Amino acid sequence: MDTHRFAAPVWSVFRIVIGLLFSLHGAASVLGLFGGAQGSGKAIETGLWPGWYAGLIQLICGILVMIGLGTRPAAIIASGSMAYAYFVVHQPNALMPIQNGGVNAALYAWTFLAIAVLGAGPWSLDALLRRRTTAPPATADPAKATPAPADEQVTEPATA
Repeated sequence: MDTHRFAAPVWSVFRIVIGLLFSLHGAASVLGLFGGAQGSGKAIETGLWPGWYAGLIQLICGILVMIGLGTRPAAIIASGSMAYAYFVVHQPNALMPIQNGGVNAALYAWTFLAIAVLGAGPWSLDALLRRRTTAPPATADPAKATPAPADEQVTEPATA
């Protein structure tokens, strides 16, 4: 499969933006920031089911997805919470998301599912930690150094 050279960085930026937006919903609900829960100017009462817990999931999972730490599990939890929101809160009001106010919940559910499947991308703490744990030990003799995996090797352009 031919992958565009900007695909991985753009995927990372996409994940960062989605995580940020999701965490802002959580900050509004749990902390009362940015106009508060549903523009009320206030935070949702602590422990109130399901809103406060949904806000907490949005805040924590949004931050984790944004920084790319524990991205897949955080994205699965976020996706599940948005699927729950769609089917329990929105879908009983009407069948289609455009009719029942569930467009954001549906989009977030599918977006986080994609992030869970595809991972965090190269610009993430997950990738940084993976590189640190799989990096070969430094050797004094460059001839004995282990070559980088094929997907990380840099090739020189061909000269004519």
